Amino acid sequence: MKRPGGRRPPLAAERRYAPEPPAQPKAKPAPKARTPRKAAATPRRGSWPVRMLTGTVGFFWRLFWGIGWRIAAVIGIIIGLATFYFYAQLPPLADLIDARSKGSVTMLDRNGKVFAWRGETFGGKVTAQTVSPYLRNAIVATEDKRFYGHFGISPRGIASAISINMSEGRGPLEGNGGSTITQQVAKLICLGVPFDPKQWKTESDYEADCRQSSIVRKLKEVPFSFAMEAKYGKDSVLTLYLNRAYLGAGTRGFEAAAQRYFGISANEVNPSQAAMLAGLLKAPTRYAPTADLKRAQDRAAVVLGLMYEQGYLTDTQYQDALANPARLSAAAEARAGGYFADWVMDAGPSFLTQDTTEDVIVETTLDQSIQKKAEEALAWVIENKFKPESKAQAAIVVMSSDGAVRAMVGGRKTQVAGEFNRATQAQRQVGSTFKPFVYAAALDLGYTLNSVVEDAPICLNVKGSGQWCPKNYTPDFRGYVTLTEALTNSLNTSTVRVAEAVGLDAVREVASNFGLQSDLAAGPAVALGASEATLLEMTGAYAGILNGGSSVRPYGLVELRIQGDDVALMGQEGGLGERVISEEAAKQLTYMMTQVIQKGTGRRALLDGNDAAGKTGTTSDYRDAWFIGFTADYVTGVWMGNDDNKPLTGVTGGGLPADIWKEVMTRIEEGMPNTPLPMITPEEMPPPQYPGQTYSTNDPVYDNTGQPVYPETQPAPGQAQQQPAGVPRRETAEDVLIDVLGRLFGGRN
Repeated sequence: MKRPGGRRPPLAAERRYAPEPPAQPKAKPAPKARTPRKAAATPRRGSWPVRMLTGTVGFFWRLFWGIGWRIAAVIGIIIGLATFYFYAQLPPLADLIDARSKGSVTMLDRNGKVFAWRGETFGGKVTAQTVSPYLRNAIVATEDKRFYGHFGISPRGIASAISINMSEGRGPLEGNGGSTITQQVAKLICLGVPFDPKQWKTESDYEADCRQSSIVRKLKEVPFSFAMEAKYGKDSVLTLYLNRAYLGAGTRGFEAAAQRYFGISANEVNPSQAAMLAGLLKAPTRYAPTADLKRAQDRAAVVLGLMYEQGYLTDTQYQDALANPARLSAAAEARAGGYFADWVMDAGPSFLTQDTTEDVIVETTLDQSIQKKAEEALAWVIENKFKPESKAQAAIVVMSSDGAVRAMVGGRKTQVAGEFNRATQAQRQVGSTFKPFVYAAALDLGYTLNSVVEDAPICLNVKGSGQWCPKNYTPDFRGYVTLTEALTNSLNTSTVRVAEAVGLDAVREVASNFGLQSDLAAGPAVALGASEATLLEMTGAYAGILNGGSSVRPYGLVELRIQGDDVALMGQEGGLGERVISEEAAKQLTYMMTQVIQKGTGRRALLDGNDAAGKTGTTSDYRDAWFIGFTADYVTGVWMGNDDNKPLTGVTGGGLPADIWKEVMTRIEEGMPNTPLPMITPEEMPPPQYPGQTYSTNDPVYDNTGQPVYPETQPAPGQAQQQPAGVPRRETAEDVLIDVLGRLFGGRN
């Protein structure tokens, strides 16, 4: 039942029980007592200057950060684009291995062994995989120990290098560069800029420009290095370095350097050799072992220390390498034939020598053993017989009788290249070394070594110069002497008489045909050596006497070919030429020249146990002193003088030049059997016929004007129809014709 208002009445049961009291909230346990804690201080914002400074720093930090990351992003994009550009421009690796604009010349001696190089030698390609691991590790340890851990540049290395440079008072880019191997390769290939002969005069100028450091170049190196590493990879970059680095003494790349200094491939070098090669990278010219071996060894010891510290060498390997430093090969140590090599380079065509664009192999006539003996002989005489203050120079040429040059010394300094060569370039007055050609002309015309000539005062009227009265070296005169005695004692007056008798043109012709190329003196002084010639020319002319009277053209080049080719581009240019005098005349002259050494002015050149012939020469003003002579094996010429053409002090051809000649020939002939010289002795010829004796009217003597006189005497009984051996029969008509031609062409004065 509902109550009014729609509410139901309470149920009866609800009234039975008293209403429950309202629920009370559950009491919380009392909190545990805590140790009182100091109330935190209210943070203070600080004074207004601090707040202003903090706000300013924060503002600029947010500003710089906002700008900085944007700039960094832009720089990153630029570097990326530049890297991509250089990546696209880089040529194939093979095109960069050898980019020399010129080639090289490698010279071989008569036995096929290398003795000299010219130009920049490229020994051939080596790679990071094939090269000796000691060399690879030495380069990395020395130049870029983090090479395999960076992407082309090393910020830490650059920062360290700048710090060192500035601490030592240099500019940030001067001195240590902090460059990685990759950056160094970028410099070696000039950041991809090829050599242009229109822009750079020489390749050296081009490379010097490439090596210059600047901020712009350093910035370009960064993307270029990234591009190289991306395109080629680490090992290929190292391969470029192995083949492009300059390592002193004209070597380009480690293969050429290993061959030049040690005579082996870069694939075979041991730790000490590898350290020496890697040490060259710091300063190739300064540390080249051919320049200063001790300095190169000291530098190698530093490299060995770096290799040991970085774990590339064991204790045993390190100690062994220090105890056994690298040494030069025999060829590199000798550095033989520098003057000879320069001469050969000048003798060949320039497009195959100095200006070659190919690698050329030249086979030569040089004998390294003889070369060494000649150098040692000169050094011994200089040390033991030259005055300490003497500045006099000396030159030596040794050749075979066919003109093949076996040794050449162009000055007191022997281990040189590109120096003035006194053996081939110095035109000097020849003095009495010319006299054999006067007697050669006479002998070839029929006179004999026993023919008689007068040694007495003589004066000649020289057209345009007046009277000329030559003197002997000594003031005395010997009267009538044989031609042999005249040459033995180098008698000037007798030689002039012989020259006048046979005709000065005949003398000049004989000398010229024997190889004297310079202009010979026009007057009678030509007989006494007033003309000039080089030591090489004079030695070659004497070789013609030894070989029996045929001319020779001195030569050093035997064959020239491109490396790797079997076909020669050019062969020998020189050797035996045409006959100049008869073989009989040459043999008589050889005997006469043996007497110069045995009894005459060249006695100081006398050899023990070997036949030798020669002639001294001293110019009238003592500016030049010569000795040229030969055994049956070799012809050797020696010259002495001052470069400034000042007179020598107390030196004649029979003095120090003869001493040098003897030292050279003694060393060369040591251990060789004595081979007799080809000669005719006085006993094999008609005896001398002096005035007052009965002699053939065809065997002349000479008056004090140098004219021949045929005495009107009767032959000895039984001799009326006999012609003396060695003297040609002159018919009356022939005599008349000769006299007429002589007067027409100036053959006799």
